[in-house]
Amino acid sequence: MVHLTELAKRLIDGKNLASVATLMPDGSPEVAPVWVEREGDTVVINATTRRQRYHDLKRDPRVALCVFDMGNIYTNVMIRGRATEITKKGAEEDIDRLSMKYNGRKYPDHSPENPRVIIRITPERVFNWGG
Repeated sequence: MVHLTELAKRLIDGKNLASVATLMPDGSPEVAPVWVEREGDTVVINATTRRQRYHDLKRDPRVALCVFDMGNIYTNVMIRGRATEITKKGAEEDIDRLSMKYNGRKYPDHSPENPRVIIRITPERVFNWGG
């Protein structure tokens, strides 16, 4: 596992969005904006089981993220790695925490018909730009 840079930690810990890229079944890329957090050097995102990224990462764990400094998008970090864990355990509480970080309130759209998962990503390469 590669360690996150100080810039990566600062951007992930801040109220900055990430774009996450996964591989569709036909090999084409799919990119979506996500909220992001970390546990040490592990990058953590949250998704519902209906999201394309969930299905993609269950099939092929390769993933790339770009986290942008919302105050200066030319300062960003790109992380390539693998989804090393996908779990429902704690996912509803996690989305509440992320919603508090980004919106200042608990997540309003919990649905038992659309369960959430936590996706933990182990970095393999980290690139800094600016900052």
